[in-house]
Amino acid sequence: MSRIYMVRHGRAAAGWNVDPDPGLDELGRAQALQVATRLSSLGPLPVLSSPLLRCQQTAFPLATAWKQDVRIESLVGEIPSPEGYELENRVEWLREAMSGTWEQVAQTSGAHYRTYRDDVARLVQSLRTDTVIFSHFIAINAVIGAATDDDRVVIGHLDNCSVSVFDVSDEGLFLIEMGGEADTLIR
Repeated sequence: MSRIYMVRHGRAAAGWNVDPDPGLDELGRAQALQVATRLSSLGPLPVLSSPLLRCQQTAFPLATAWKQDVRIESLVGEIPSPEGYELENRVEWLREAMSGTWEQVAQTSGAHYRTYRDDVARLVQSLRTDTVIFSHFIAINAVIGAATDDDRVVIGHLDNCSVSVFDVSDEGLFLIEMGGEADTLIR
């Protein structure tokens, strides 16, 4: 059995409608240090990160403390925007998608959204060593949904630097603890 810790990135310096790949703001950097302190006694463990800057910057303090390289993994990246969506329209689309199910998103925006959800969950289910993954609100919710057989896009309103914990075994994927929740802006 392996234990997987999925960490939502720290607070970003800009929203999606302003910058497609913002780094962390001052609070986000402090959150990254706090989550590194919280998790440091677990390792060293492998560290995976979304390719986006805010996740890599959140992963950096923990990986540094453990003297680990961060493995960039695109499968735990941000949910993609529909084809042809302008940056300033992404938040509106995302809010609508977040209010429904993966089946509804697939029907309105394309079957590749089911693939996105399934690929994130399959990656986590394939990990056979305890691992820390720095990812995004929707990706972590996709794994929670796979573990709980819940098709909603948003199951928990995960706070920045919250940690969701999963066990992976031959019997499947199990949610042990959902990360802390907060009223959160899509950033």
